[in-house]
Amino acid sequence: MDTETIDQEYKQLQSEFEDAAKSVQEFAQKLQSAADGGDANAKEWLLDLKQVALDIKDEQMQVNNLLTALHQFVANASQQAQQAQQAPQQPMPQQPMGRGGLGMGGMGGGGGMFGGFLGGGFGRAMEMGAGIGLGQDLINSIF
Repeated sequence: MDTETIDQEYKQLQSEFEDAAKSVQEFAQKLQSAADGGDANAKEWLLDLKQVALDIKDEQMQVNNLLTALHQFVANASQQAQQAQQAPQQPMPQQPMGRGGLGMGGMGGGGGMFGGFLGGGFGRAMEMGAGIGLGQDLINSIF
């Protein structure tokens, strides 16, 4: 997978999260209008929608945490590969297998494999701590 594909998929994920936020906001506005019009059920449904929005926000935060962890893993692997290339006289220590069965032994040298990933749109967004999701401001503005 190349960095352009990763950046494209990240942009698609951002777009999907924005669509979800827009849908929740539009539905909340409809429920609020119904509640203002005297629909007794609409207020209760609006509270239910708020809980759904909070659940979506939690899920999106977890996706952000996963993406940040993956980015950090790649950044660390890139740094280790660069350090190994800079010191060719010293053999690279054998890395133990991790929980996912991924060892560092076959990551290649020089970090070239990761350089584009780290410098791409996704990599820069993760380094800046960019999050994607509904956000507390949107939830507060809806409800």
